[in-house]
Amino acid sequence: MATPMEMSAQEIADILNGWGLSTTADSLMKPNADMVETIYWACLTQVTGITRDSLQQPLQSALQASQTVPRDEDKNLYTPALTINVLFFHFNRLIEAAGMEGFSLSDIVNPRPARTVQFLAAVINFVKFTDQFCEPFAQELQKRADNLLNERDQTAEDLANIQDRIATMKAKMAEDEPKCEKLREENLTLRSKVLAAKELQTAGLQELERLKAEKTSLFKRKELLNDELDSVNDSLMRTRSRIVQSPERIKRTISVMGSTANEDKRTVALHESKARDLQAKVNALHNIERDVRGCLEQLVTIEKETSSLQASHKELADLRDKRDEKKIELNENQLRRERVRKQLSNAHEKLERAQRHAEEKRAASQRTIERLQQDYNEMVSERRGNDEQLEKLRLEADAIEAQKNEHLRASEQELNELLAEYWKLRHSIGIPLYCAFVDVYMETLANVLPTHS
Repeated sequence: MATPMEMSAQEIADILNGWGLSTTADSLMKPNADMVETIYWACLTQVTGITRDSLQQPLQSALQASQTVPRDEDKNLYTPALTINVLFFHFNRLIEAAGMEGFSLSDIVNPRPARTVQFLAAVINFVKFTDQFCEPFAQELQKRADNLLNERDQTAEDLANIQDRIATMKAKMAEDEPKCEKLREENLTLRSKVLAAKELQTAGLQELERLKAEKTSLFKRKELLNDELDSVNDSLMRTRSRIVQSPERIKRTISVMGSTANEDKRTVALHESKARDLQAKVNALHNIERDVRGCLEQLVTIEKETSSLQASHKELADLRDKRDEKKIELNENQLRRERVRKQLSNAHEKLERAQRHAEEKRAASQRTIERLQQDYNEMVSERRGNDEQLEKLRLEADAIEAQKNEHLRASEQELNELLAEYWKLRHSIGIPLYCAFVDVYMETLANVLPTHS
């Protein structure tokens, strides 16, 4: 092979036979459509893994789904043409990947030997190149694709589990919704009661303020009455000290003043009883206010507890979601760690294989170098002996060549002398003697020539 794209028909036939195809160089030089189609399918199978049988079911499905081919017999007519078009599509991509252009349908249905050999050589060289340089990369990609498929399946399974759990939580929320609605109604009822109690408290506070103002005014009036009593007593004492002439009038005045004082005392007692009643009412209002405040505090506490309960439920849901996320992250980290461990073990194995291969190649190279050095030394010694023998043979050849030239000159000289004698005798004697002389000459010449040779 002169270049990577140049291969003989026999080499291509040998490689195709190695792939399991019974092909000869003569059949490649006289191709037909069936043979070329079989070979191209084998090349596609070798490179991409696509076989004719694997495409039959999709082709039938495409024909069944087609709206332009109404009858089954027409579908049977379209199947071979569609198969050839699929082969042309995939093999044309393969030819373009191999770095060539110009492949057409005529190369399948009406192949020509030169183009067939050229395209097969390109595909075979491409297969050799991929097997030599791209196989580890392709295997790595295949392994990564398998890992991604496994991860996708695991993720789909986790997603299904999460969706099931979400559906369960939604069902539970729907189940708890009547209870929540009942609690909302109770909350509204309690709120209305609290507002009514607050209105009662406002009215009680207003009444309390009014009673406090009345109590203050009564205390002020009591003080005024006490001051007035003091002033009356003082004036009475002064009057007693001054008026002594009419005891009866004084007695009457004293009795009137006593009755007035008794009336004032009764009024003061009545005011004091009213004040005690008002104080009792005030105390009752204080108790009511404390109770209302306690109810308000309990309602506030209930609202706080309700909000904290809702927040706790929300935090619990968030924590559960976070826990699920952490579990998913843990599973992913475990899978990553497992993949990293496998990659590390594979890398160690590859490194060991590479080291062993390098050692073997180094040892083989060393043995090859030593063998080549030994062969080179032997060749040098043999070449030295061959040069000596060649020099001897050259000298002998030169000597023989000189002897040959000398013999040739002597033979030519004798032949010239004999020819001169021949012509002299021919002119001097007749025909019979000439014939006898010729016989003698031939005999003499036969005896002379072996001697010179």
